[in-house]
Amino acid sequence: MTKSLETGFENLDLLPPGAGNAATWEKPRPETASEITAPQRELSPGGQRILMCSPEHFEVDYIINPWMENQVGKTNPALAREQWANLRWHLSEETAISLVAPEPGLPDMVFTANAGMVIGKTAIISRFRTEERRLEEPLFRNWFKQHGFVIAPWPEEVPFEGAGDALLDRARPLIWCGYGLRSGEGAPRLLETIFGRRTVGLRLVDPRFYHLDTCFCPLADGWLLYYPPAFDRDSQEAIATLVPPEKRIGVGENDALLFACNAVDINGRIFMNSASEPLQERLRAAGFQPVLTPLTEFIKAGGAAKCLTLKLVET
Repeated sequence: MTKSLETGFENLDLLPPGAGNAATWEKPRPETASEITAPQRELSPGGQRILMCSPEHFEVDYIINPWMENQVGKTNPALAREQWANLRWHLSEETAISLVAPEPGLPDMVFTANAGMVIGKTAIISRFRTEERRLEEPLFRNWFKQHGFVIAPWPEEVPFEGAGDALLDRARPLIWCGYGLRSGEGAPRLLETIFGRRTVGLRLVDPRFYHLDTCFCPLADGWLLYYPPAFDRDSQEAIATLVPPEKRIGVGENDALLFACNAVDINGRIFMNSASEPLQERLRAAGFQPVLTPLTEFIKAGGAAKCLTLKLVET
């Protein structure tokens, strides 16, 4: 197989027979450092770009969410690199990938969804609630400045954890903002002020789903993939009011615990750690193509596909 000069990965037009079912077939994963740090395109043909951070320093060496309990020192670095590279490989079919350099001692920097939130050329840098992640803030700030983004002011006293808790609706000019576990209650109002866009606050009540993107995934054409019990009653009612029932794909606890909602949607493809066959069928019936790319090592730290990515071209 030949390698693409843009991505460093094998030519995806030369796939083996029967490789068309992306939900069941996995391309060979890149294993070398040179493939992980392959050259980057500025934009994909569709105009999207995603920020990622290689898992060179990823591990679980503290506990800041329930997923990390009993996982300290138990990650497999080689498998984590392989799983991350496989996700990047899949995503590179649909989008350009930019990289922020990993930093020793910051194992969660790999979860770039928490770098901040972007709309247009304006970026809000996260204000992490936990002390363990606060050293990431200046590194992400520098990256956004170097890449031409305008940094919006955010008060130090209001925790906000970026696109982990602030998600754009894919059909309307609306921001969904989770709060109560990591981001503060004042975050939705601040987002609305900064971006001039209606923001709906959703209170998270299950510590296992500590960020909005672990249990809530807005999809194209107004569809929503979500786990209702992660929210308080008022928030569930707000979702039901704004998203018609025929557009809501509620998942059960088993799929939620597989991080099925922690997914990346691009061009009708839904990249996710795993999902039951019934959920995959529901997604296909709605016009989406689930692409399963295992990320079990990162789930030990409380994240999967969405947590490992940040869309940089948002309007």
